[in-house]
Amino acid sequence: MLHTQPRFLSFEEYLSYDDGTEHLYELFNGELIVVPPESGENVEIANRLFFQFVLLLGTDRVRGHGLELEVHGEPRNRYPDLTILQAEHIQQLKSRNTIRLSMAPPLLVIEIVSPGELQRERDYVAKRGQYQDRGIPEYWIVDPSAQTILVLTLQAGIYREVQTFTGDERVRSPQFADFDSTVRQILGTAIAQ
Repeated sequence: MLHTQPRFLSFEEYLSYDDGTEHLYELFNGELIVVPPESGENVEIANRLFFQFVLLLGTDRVRGHGLELEVHGEPRNRYPDLTILQAEHIQQLKSRNTIRLSMAPPLLVIEIVSPGELQRERDYVAKRGQYQDRGIPEYWIVDPSAQTILVLTLQAGIYREVQTFTGDERVRSPQFADFDSTVRQILGTAIAQ
């Protein structure tokens, strides 16, 4: 028996779709693309960041990989590795963990770069453009391969680099001054003796 993939004419149509699985999908040109599971290393890094932000902001304002973010362009949605919500999102996300275009943007999104040139391009270029267009005030690109964390802030509608942090440098956030971790702590890399 041949199963055909559904085709969606609108994002609203996609939102009403339920295939009975726990799969996450990106909607690309009306078709569903399964979001592959994260690597163990990326999950560990995301967990460290999640824990740091929960200590700073509480559990309700911090969301992991399952948060869906509607964006302009293709694909029509993204699943950031970590998202810091505005207070108003907490109630808005009770029924579905999706921040729509009609809602205020989150305060911060963090992406952890997976190995491979395609993944680097996606996080450094494609997602950066979509998050910038969405008006998200701050975007972090955590790159385990390069051992760096790039912090970008939205200024006059364009992301500007705050700094690329490395090693034992404390990552500084323009919005979260009390965030207190080094790149090495976030990445979980051993300190050279």
